[in-house]
This record gives sequence, C-alpha cells and structure tokens, in this order.
Amino acid sequence: MSTSRSGSGETKRVRLSPDERRLQLITLGAEMLAERALQDVSVDDIAKEAGISRGLLFHYFASVNEFHEAIARHVSAEFLTATAPDRSLGLFDMLRDSVERYVDYVEQNRASYHAILRGPSSYNPGMVTYVNESRSAIAELVLAEVPIPPDDPDRPRLSLAVRGWIAFVEETILTWLSEKPVTRTQLIDLLVESLPALALSPALAEALRG
Repeated sequence: MSTSRSGSGETKRVRLSPDERRLQLITLGAEMLAERALQDVSVDDIAKEAGISRGLLFHYFASVNEFHEAIARHVSAEFLTATAPDRSLGLFDMLRDSVERYVDYVEQNRASYHAILRGPSSYNPGMVTYVNESRSAIAELVLAEVPIPPDDPDRPRLSLAVRGWIAFVEETILTWLSEKPVTRTQLIDLLVESLPALALSPALAEALRG
C-alpha cells in the first residue's frame, strides 16, 4: 500500500496494484538520479519513500541490478515517448515539433537530464547503454523520415551526420539551461536549422523547406 495525508492530517493508505507499485518504485528511482549515480540509488531509501519494507521491493525486482536496469529503461522510454515525431505534420513541422518537445522535456526534468549526461550516473555502464540506445533510436527516427533511399551511397555519411547532430543538440541544450544566452525560440531555431546545415544534404534541406 502507499500512504498519503488527508486534509485532517491523518495518514490514508492506498492499495496499489502490482504494476502500479512497480512503476512507483521505478519512478522514485528515476527521480533520485537528479542527485546521485544510478548505482547509488538505495533500495532502503526507495523502500522508505514508498512506505514499504525493503524485502517487498525484491518481490518486484530479482536484484538491485535488475532494479537499476529498470530505472534506466524507464528514463530512456519516457524520453523517447516525449519526443516521438508527429507524422501528421510535414517534415519541417515534424522536426520542429519534436525539438520543441525535447526542450520542454529537458526543462521539466533538467536535474535528471544533466545527471544522466554529465553526472555520476553517466559513467554507469548500464546507463551508458540505455543512453546510447536512445541516441540510436532518435537517429533512426530522423533517418526514417529523410527522403533518401536506404541504398543511396550518401546514406552512411548522412547517418554519421545525424549522430553528430544529436550530440550537438545535447551539448547545446545543456549549455542553454545553465546560461540562457538566447531565447527559447532562438534555441529551437538553432537546433532545427543546424540539422540540414550539418548534414550537407541538398535533398534533406529541400524536403525541410518544402
């Protein structure tokens, strides 16, 4: 069961389903990434925060490593869901919409985002794996919309450029969060316009303009 406070100050217990409890524990772990490395997310602290026994947590996860991996998967999936392209839009609007939601997500989760990319968690092998998988997934999403056939000889160079663009986006947003040297609109313009410029692809540039 979970606990909450009523208006009278009394503690009210709320029973959670197994899936709800598992998600609660993972979410609490993800929130802790803002201040500690993944391997330092304490089972005892999670259990205390959730109002359950330490032993009950292992009813949902076979080991601490499995719990930590579940946290990393959750963060990765949450980010990809938040930035998934809206295919009802044209290519340019689709890109801009995804970038806007990327910035929105980071602003709402800045501590965790910074911790995952630059904090102690960024050195954890498990987190590195899921971060790289997220980057690859974003690259595949972008390349899936590019009007260049998969067998085009220029495709490998474009793929490399897209991976480089993702790194540029991450670093630029991290800097913007700490310094705010330009407006949010100017930031989004920079990120959107930098993709065709970095890719050096006339076909991509033309498709984005159209």
